[in-house]
Amino acid sequence: MRARVSWMNQADDAILEYLQELETEPGHRISLPPTTVWYNLVEQLGVLDRSQNTIARRMNILSEAGLLEKTDEKRGYYRLTDRGIAYLEGELEAADLELEDD
Repeated sequence: MRARVSWMNQADDAILEYLQELETEPGHRISLPPTTVWYNLVEQLGVLDRSQNTIARRMNILSEAGLLEKTDEKRGYYRLTDRGIAYLEGELEAADLELEDD
């Protein structure tokens, strides 16, 4: 079972799961911008009903938590990290997912 913490929501799991599904082989992870992730999750697959801004914001938060990494700062591309995979596989404790206050 996956650890959940107060800052996480349904969109977070959908984003992480979608990026994991795009992994063509172990360790070969695809980088995508939030707009593309939004388009596929909302418009094509219909698994979420969220705005583009919400998906972009959630991807930034997931990056801050180390579950995604920004691979292109200028264009805003993200990909799943090893930590993100560990979360999806239920290998992280809730305490591992707490965000530090600024």
